[in-house]
Amino acid sequence: MAAETLHPARRGLMLILSSPSGAGKTTLTRNLKSENNLDLSISVTTRAKRPSEIEGVHYRFIDRAAFDAMRQHNDLLEWAEVHGNGYGTPRKEVEASLAAGRDVLFDIDWQGTQQIVKKARADVVTIFILPPSMAELRSRLIRRAEDAEDVIVKRLANARDEIARWSQYDYVIVNHDLQTAYEQIKAILTAERLKRSRAVGLNDFVDQLLTEQLP
Repeated sequence: MAAETLHPARRGLMLILSSPSGAGKTTLTRNLKSENNLDLSISVTTRAKRPSEIEGVHYRFIDRAAFDAMRQHNDLLEWAEVHGNGYGTPRKEVEASLAAGRDVLFDIDWQGTQQIVKKARADVVTIFILPPSMAELRSRLIRRAEDAEDVIVKRLANARDEIARWSQYDYVIVNHDLQTAYEQIKAILTAERLKRSRAVGLNDFVDQLLTEQLP
């Protein structure tokens, strides 16, 4: 087989995006998923499905017994209790994607990020999205017209706590402009995909190059 037709096998990576509410993470995640051949991590939750939600697309909806069993058997890469409901990331599906050389995209908070980093540091790339200012963040929350004023106040208070965790991430992007932020994330993804440590088949590839017989 000619060397130019060979491609070293690559282990997939976990790309985690976190940000305070309103900083653009949801839109960036959606664009990255649709244009960059990424698997989107689908969380499990014990809360009831909302009418607008689709099983297996927004969440996998399971009962409390199943959730507790997954947690006890270490079948969740990360998990949390929010308003009395369990949320978590199933380990099996993610590890299957990584082993197949596929990258998995996560939209989770800093607490979930730290759990995953502790369990799989070599496979994880973390990015935190910052707003250009708190005033702009408030304006974005108002413009999207999803929350009452008291909820916006609470989101801004939570945002300060989340922003304080910025130094725990590998990369930090200030979202002045959505398209610029998107291009910056794509550049990070490209560079991380090319890391020597992820090219699990590189030794064999180089050996093939060194032993290739030229005409």
